Amino acid sequence: MKLIDEIVSFQGEMKQWRRDIHAHPEMAFEEHRTARVVAEKLRSFGLDVQEGIAGTGVVGTLQKGRGNRAIGLRADLDALPILESNEFPHKSTNPGVMHACGHDGHTCMLLGAAKYLAAHPRFEGIVHFIFQPAEENEGGGRAMIEDGLFEKFPVEAVYGMHNIPGLPVGKFAIRPGPMMAAFDIFNLTVIGKGVHAAMPHLGVDPIVIATKIVEAYQNIVSRMVDPQDAAVVSVTQFHAGDAYNVIADKVEISGCTRCFSPKVQVLMEKKLQSIAEGIASAYGATITFRYERRYPPTVNSELETGVAAKAATEIAGVKNVNLNPKPAMGSEDFAYMLQEKPGAYIWIGNGDGEGSCMVHNSNYDFNDEILSIGASYWSRLVESELPELA
Repeated sequence: MKLIDEIVSFQGEMKQWRRDIHAHPEMAFEEHRTARVVAEKLRSFGLDVQEGIAGTGVVGTLQKGRGNRAIGLRADLDALPILESNEFPHKSTNPGVMHACGHDGHTCMLLGAAKYLAAHPRFEGIVHFIFQPAEENEGGGRAMIEDGLFEKFPVEAVYGMHNIPGLPVGKFAIRPGPMMAAFDIFNLTVIGKGVHAAMPHLGVDPIVIATKIVEAYQNIVSRMVDPQDAAVVSVTQFHAGDAYNVIADKVEISGCTRCFSPKVQVLMEKKLQSIAEGIASAYGATITFRYERRYPPTVNSELETGVAAKAATEIAGVKNVNLNPKPAMGSEDFAYMLQEKPGAYIWIGNGDGEGSCMVHNSNYDFNDEILSIGASYWSRLVESELPELA
């Protein structure tokens, strides 16, 4: 491991930042304290700072030398609506909200890189440090773009990073093409005819009909999507009725889909609706259906993937950078930035030892051991992408 000595020297400081942010988690578009902490630190490093992008987004800009090339580095700020189970001193002080995905660590790794690069500017050009609100479900990346992110801060490429529990400390993973899946949601209402449960023949039972629809949905991936195209359809909510002796007049069903291809997105949307309409009609019911595109697939461009992989290799060594990981069915709204600009999204190992657990878990905590690894990666990426001019 070839970490940057100057960054290792303030590892303890980054740890303090991270634990402070972990103890004060904030939900999507409510990251006021977090954004203020980030902005204050960036200014203390000597960066130009703009706040309030898409509400709580922050961008710090560092320009060195004669070069005018510009790149963007992005971290996420928000937490999740989870009641933390941990009992360590830096546990959440905001009940029901916690940093269960490591955004506190992502923020501090990028802050660490900003501190190092400001003090040791071994590059020429412009770096925009992008701290994005509302990654979890609310599309903060899209909101920043709609608020003029890349018009205000033009870049030729943009880069992101996420910790991965289960991937050992000191390892990275990246690939060109799809890294993470598209995420869409659907809401279906099956409308029948409510009736006394003792006389079901006088009504149209939407619960029976809805169960047949849910069962039929399992055939979309197994029988309608090309076996070489990965996809997931998950029904996650099923709500009906309020009494033991009443057949409800409607059932509400919700869920999500995942895939890597726009073509498969279209197919799944059409099949979810047509299957529901057909089954409901056959049993004398009707439906309402809504399908919402949330996050597009996260797709890395080939050139920028090579740049990111080179920086990771300089830090971790060639054997510790997986250049062909399996794409993940999770989603990431950094995808919106990759639709606007070429770039790459890399995974950094958060550890696989005893006590480690996956993100979005009430027992999760970011591994402070990797703060200097991530900050060193970001710094080497800048130095490689924006080399000093002769």
